Amino acid sequence: MIDAKRDIDTYLEIADRQKLTITKVTETHIHADFLSGSRELAFVTGAELYLSDEGGPEWQYQFPHKGLKDGDIIQLGNLSLEVIHTPGHTPESISFLLRDHPRSDQPVMFFTGDFLFVGDIGRPDLLEEAAGLIGTKEPGARAQFRSLQKLANLPDFIQIWSAHGAGSACGKSLGAVPVSTLGYEKQSNWAFRFNEDEEGFVKFLLSGQPEAPRYFAMMKKLNKEPRRLLVEVPKHQKLSEKELKDAWEKGIKIIDTRNKAAFAQSHIPGSYNIQNNNAFSTWCGWLLNYEEQFILVASQEEMDMITRKLMRIGLDNIYGYIEQIEDLNIPKESSALISMEEMESKLLTEDVQLLDVRGWNEYQEGHIPGAEHAFAGTISQYLDKINPAKPVIIYCQAGDRAAFASSVLLANGYKNVETCFGGVKEWKAKGKSLVSRSSSASINS
Repeated sequence: MIDAKRDIDTYLEIADRQKLTITKVTETHIHADFLSGSRELAFVTGAELYLSDEGGPEWQYQFPHKGLKDGDIIQLGNLSLEVIHTPGHTPESISFLLRDHPRSDQPVMFFTGDFLFVGDIGRPDLLEEAAGLIGTKEPGARAQFRSLQKLANLPDFIQIWSAHGAGSACGKSLGAVPVSTLGYEKQSNWAFRFNEDEEGFVKFLLSGQPEAPRYFAMMKKLNKEPRRLLVEVPKHQKLSEKELKDAWEKGIKIIDTRNKAAFAQSHIPGSYNIQNNNAFSTWCGWLLNYEEQFILVASQEEMDMITRKLMRIGLDNIYGYIEQIEDLNIPKESSALISMEEMESKLLTEDVQLLDVRGWNEYQEGHIPGAEHAFAGTISQYLDKINPAKPVIIYCQAGDRAAFASSVLLANGYKNVETCFGGVKEWKAKGKSLVSRSSSASINS
């Protein structure tokens, strides 16, 4: 197993179905975007745990394992995995070159972790942006450049298997397909266009990276140090109305996972709208800390997958869940979802504060005229710069991030908040022009 997620039951089921025994577990680096399940899997199966001993003293795993160095070989029957040290994304990063010896001694697959993606390479700035290790991103970018040189003599036909695809914050332009070839990446991946231009490579790699989620620093810590193991997906209790009301009155956060339209129509005051989609755990990681309990509004059928998404980033502190709020004897409130046409009309006729809650780079590339920038993930840190006496309209690309950001403002006492469910995507589809970085302004500055 390489780079296992924490809900390891899926791997155990596959192994059982295929009549296989998991004997070796490894990972490519100390992950920042998810809580690795390597230790859980090794504990349950008794498999040997192989981890990088590269990167220097500060980048050593602090629990028992078999150490790996550049050039080491992991043998598995007729297969061998050669360890290649590929620093850049992180100092200890390693990749695995697979050979199937009965067929050929040529390598056939390359497991690259967060070093090389389909269409992109791993960002080197996370240590600085998320973990606070100042001065590490430029050396990391230069290490990435040197790591790419190690691919020069590998055959173009080898398959590239990376740890992430589109949507990951570990890069800025990851492709959606799960596998590629080295030859195809040399033709299509921007990282191979710079050849011997190290300065150009560094500048391009460090520009335009998305915001590093707040929880990444915690993932680095928990993946490196000893921690409590969680070897099965926990089951959580369905709360009674009284239990919910008591917890709500105590100030326990409520995460409402319903779609934004249902939330806008009716929700528990003070609750946060984080829709149950592919970005669910990311926004929970921005909002929640690892010491606080929280409640979920979700159907029983959804709870298994929601719990998995949360445990994958270590958010295990679920107080309980409630399936529906309609019949509860608890006050409800509604919020406003407005169309693009309604937003345009208000901008022309009313004095409103227009907030673009996309990433900073998205905002600079083009935003609706008059909009200020306030990234959704950090909007709660800048409430003093949002005028509570002035109507606020929030938009993003297509509406989901705006719905989350609006719920944050509502939970913090703002009353006159409206969410545009169209956003930049619809604005552009209507042929309307955007304002570029020349007039960019952020309330976060």
